[in-house]
Amino acid sequence: MHPYVKKVLAIVEKRSPHEPEFLQAVREVLDSISPLFYAHPEYAKANILDRLCEPERQILFRVVWEDDSGNVHVNRGYRVNFNSVLGPYKGGLRFHPSVNLSIMKFLGFEQIFKNSLTGLYIGGAKGGSDFDPKGRSDDEIMRFCQSFMGELWRHIGANTDVPAGDIGVGSREIGFLFGYYKRLTNRFDLGVLTGKGEGLGGSLGRKQATGFGCVYFADDMLQVKGDTLKGKTAVVSGSGNVAIYTIKKLQDLGAKVVTCSDSDGYIYDPNGIDFELVRQLKEVEHKRILEYKEKHPHCTYKPGSKVWEIPCDVAFPCATQNEINLQDAQTLIKNGCRLVCEGANMPTEYEAVHLFQSNGVLFGPAKAANAGGVAVSALEMQQNAALTSWSFDEVDLKLRDIMKNIHDHCICCAEQYGSPGNYVVGANIAGFKRVAHGMMAYGII
Repeated sequence: MHPYVKKVLAIVEKRSPHEPEFLQAVREVLDSISPLFYAHPEYAKANILDRLCEPERQILFRVVWEDDSGNVHVNRGYRVNFNSVLGPYKGGLRFHPSVNLSIMKFLGFEQIFKNSLTGLYIGGAKGGSDFDPKGRSDDEIMRFCQSFMGELWRHIGANTDVPAGDIGVGSREIGFLFGYYKRLTNRFDLGVLTGKGEGLGGSLGRKQATGFGCVYFADDMLQVKGDTLKGKTAVVSGSGNVAIYTIKKLQDLGAKVVTCSDSDGYIYDPNGIDFELVRQLKEVEHKRILEYKEKHPHCTYKPGSKVWEIPCDVAFPCATQNEINLQDAQTLIKNGCRLVCEGANMPTEYEAVHLFQSNGVLFGPAKAANAGGVAVSALEMQQNAALTSWSFDEVDLKLRDIMKNIHDHCICCAEQYGSPGNYVVGANIAGFKRVAHGMMAYGII
């Protein structure tokens, strides 16, 4: 590791000792980009890394709301504005009981590089709350969203910070948030939130974008090897938007998807996952994945287990961070998996990533492979600014081009800096260079 990079890592570890997810993300990036500093000593002279690893702004606030029984609850709200060199802060809101400052910082830090890779003009941020929407009524979720926006509204704007959705935040929640923002500000500011419903200025294709983009990236990885997804057996974790539309696009390209999951367990359907049933259960009825078995009794449901024990050719972790550990990686390799492409944010532990790479498994890191969601969010911003809308096919074509460009930049940077075929190195260096050039151009600010 370059001495300057090693020095900055020690500073970050001392500064944030109780933030394991954030430190994991920083270590992974710094380890990858170390060779860059031998070629560009000017980055060290300007102390780019230390500046990049400290958020520009961290907002922590109380969220008080009342449930349907009249009980008053208190949650924490967060917004971490990490870097605005390339444009207004951009990143999702996550509502999940696991949310804390470490997770917000890890997600915001990753978002810097992900957004940079898209080639669009958006900075990196993340936000959310430890509120758990599971089992809550629409009215309870509305009241929580209104209380959350009661503080957040003063920190966001179409040219300042543009939140979107993430785990626990879909078009329903974005609608509640936008409605209250409109009431508080007396402005119909379409560009202040993305992931809106199609009738409220949302972009066609946004819901599908992260899953579709992840599969497009995987397809490009295989094409480099003279292969395709057609005929491959795929395992997918999760059953949210990312997983659902990863399943859809894999099936469109001829793969056979045999799993999906939620926090309770997973479904294994050897005949291939029924996409329409999963979409109905999760998007419309908001039920648990166990209900899948009622319509397909031949399938297997395993409570409290992960999908990685199922033999496959390709694997798509689309649930949450650190869902593939070293043992899971060993199992996947033993069972013949030859490609892992991350649909969730940092779903693979650091040691597991290295195990995949050392065993010749193609590995698509999240900051590249799941950038499709934020890319289409930025396209939504463009449509809102122009007071227009594009067709689904237009958006999907733009998404396909963006993912191809991300893939090609990863390949090019990995080759240029001595790690041919290493998408982790390529993604981190390609994302970092664009941000670093901007920071150098702006001077010391």
